[in-house]
Amino acid sequence: MKKHLDSDQYAYLVKLAAFAATATALILVLLKLYAWLATDASAMLASATDSILDLFASLMNVVILRFALAPADKEHKFGHGKAESLAGLVQAAFVLGSALLLMFNGLGRIINPQEIVRTEVGIVVSIIAIVMTLLLVVLQKYVISRTRSVAISADALHYQSDLFLNLGVLAALFLSQGYWLQADGFFTVAVGVFLLVGAGKIIWTSVHHLMDHELSEEDRNIIKDIVLTHEGTYGLHELRTRQAGQDRFIQFHLELDDELSLLEAHSIGEAIEAEIIQALAPCEVFIHHDPHSVGASASESNSKKQVD
Repeated sequence: MKKHLDSDQYAYLVKLAAFAATATALILVLLKLYAWLATDASAMLASATDSILDLFASLMNVVILRFALAPADKEHKFGHGKAESLAGLVQAAFVLGSALLLMFNGLGRIINPQEIVRTEVGIVVSIIAIVMTLLLVVLQKYVISRTRSVAISADALHYQSDLFLNLGVLAALFLSQGYWLQADGFFTVAVGVFLLVGAGKIIWTSVHHLMDHELSEEDRNIIKDIVLTHEGTYGLHELRTRQAGQDRFIQFHLELDDELSLLEAHSIGEAIEAEIIQALAPCEVFIHHDPHSVGASASESNSKKQVD
């Protein structure tokens, strides 16, 4: 059974990834701007622009995650988890803007190619960028595997693309030295197209998470197993689940013996609730207690509706 993180562990990991991304982006922006000024390479400008947008996106992540990780309050009784998906949409806007900027710049260099100077500066900076980005992506992958954070997943997409982008910069710098002057411009346009595709993926993921959807089949089976293996239960029906950010919301009707006292039924329900929270935290569980005779009728009615 997969162990879920509690709220504190989740918050620590996503904050670690967000701050690491921001620090990495800031360093890369400074290095790449210097390399662009030294080389006047369009590909280097593309790489610097991408890192600037990564920096803004990561800063936005830090701000929005502070809000998303805040506990539920009077006005937001189901928490603030969906703010993570909003962060993804904001990042997509940054990516779209950078893609259009790079494509226009690249087309200009294709039409009017220029020879790149001091290519050694661009090469060294690109190698440093590849190493730093690779280390960051490893950290982000670990955090995503533990938290499934939408905001960190969207942020990671930028930096994964940066690995290919920096390799492309190296190729463009080499080819532009008398082999193919337009390589600088063509690569810049290619980066713009790649970012457009990436922005579309971020938008799709963010919108998907903004819409209420069921927990995974694995999580739903965990809930059913806990209920069905607990002593004194006959089954459950009308299981409904949804997720907002890190928080999961679970509700179902619990079928119990007709002769149980209210106190006994309450005790069984509390025990089951505690087991589910331990397995799927952070989550809220809402249980409606039904006599088995009523629950069996409801289950049969639901089955007939599904057949019809």
